[in-house]
Amino acid sequence: MVTAAQPLPLSVRHAARLRRLGPNWYASVMGTAIVGSAGVALPGAAHGARGAFAAFWALSLLMLLTLLAARAVHWARHRDQARAHLLDPAMAPFYGCLAMALLAVGGGALTAGRDLIGTRAAVALDTVLFSAGTAVGLGAAVAVPYLMAVRHRVEPGQATPVWLLPLVAPMVSAALGPLLVPHLPPGQPRQTLLLACFAMFGLSLLATLLMLPLVFARLITSGPLPLALTPTLFLVLGPLGQSVTAVGKIADAAPGVVPAPYDRGLAVFAVLYGVPVMGFALLWLALATAHVVRARRQGMGFALTWWAFTFPLGTCVTGAASLAGHTGLAVYDALALGLYGVLVAAWLAAACGTGRGLLSGELLAAPRPAPVAPGSGTARTRSGAVR
Repeated sequence: MVTAAQPLPLSVRHAARLRRLGPNWYASVMGTAIVGSAGVALPGAAHGARGAFAAFWALSLLMLLTLLAARAVHWARHRDQARAHLLDPAMAPFYGCLAMALLAVGGGALTAGRDLIGTRAAVALDTVLFSAGTAVGLGAAVAVPYLMAVRHRVEPGQATPVWLLPLVAPMVSAALGPLLVPHLPPGQPRQTLLLACFAMFGLSLLATLLMLPLVFARLITSGPLPLALTPTLFLVLGPLGQSVTAVGKIADAAPGVVPAPYDRGLAVFAVLYGVPVMGFALLWLALATAHVVRARRQGMGFALTWWAFTFPLGTCVTGAASLAGHTGLAVYDALALGLYGVLVAAWLAAACGTGRGLLSGELLAAPRPAPVAPGSGTARTRSGAVR
């Protein structure tokens, strides 16, 4: 018999910690995979580091497999908590991260990982992960907004960029699907996949345009986000950078797949769409950075939300690199390199913070009771992170 003074058995403590493992942890897989994929997209001078890019992809694959196994155990042993995550408006949108993690690792196999595992294995792995990620992403894009409408109880003042996550997942499919087009039989299979990617681009873009005004209005009318949620402002960069990447990749794959003049029209659209949207992305980057600096000065500590700094920035790197290829302008090469430097710094900060939190047990510990009166101690967010 275990008394109150005795420590719990190790297996019991581990099971209790696993109970707190939510879908938000997939953001770490996305953020790691994009370091490798975005690195491969950089100008030719950076290709001497392809071994490092492949290492980041391999690490993301290992993280994905570990998390999939842990989440399977979570659903098997803590089904009540898993259902509670679906019914929690602060946690349910993170199911979009599951889809994007599958897609990011799959796409990375054909970019950063191909030299490591070979083209044939990379195509096979990407086919499986792209199919699974796209199915999960499309499901989340419907299911999460449905739950928010009929089961969740949310107010306009509760809007955060996290709400964008399930809507961005199809855009990731749109950006990574064209990588598989050359590996399909010529004719209708290639054209069908390419136009399906274009359809998912439109699906995600229009859904994002519906949700983004809620986020901006919340900032203007209700003030800054809570400190621990401030990094999520970078999530807005995701649909912006990824959509620029998507139209560029679709245009790259179009010649010989769609008939003329549509192939040329897609190349023109990649520039006409990409240039202004990248401009807005840089505006939002400046705004989000200002909010983060303010929050940091007010005592913002590490939280799992710091992974929001990584994947969205990576999509801006690939978007800038795509524009460099389509316009021939060196300024976009320089922009891609500069943003990639920020991405690496952000990954280091998020990875170090996560490592410390796992070693201390803080990130998977049960939430502490809320204090009766405001205090200066640490508080825990719904995502299980500490601020």
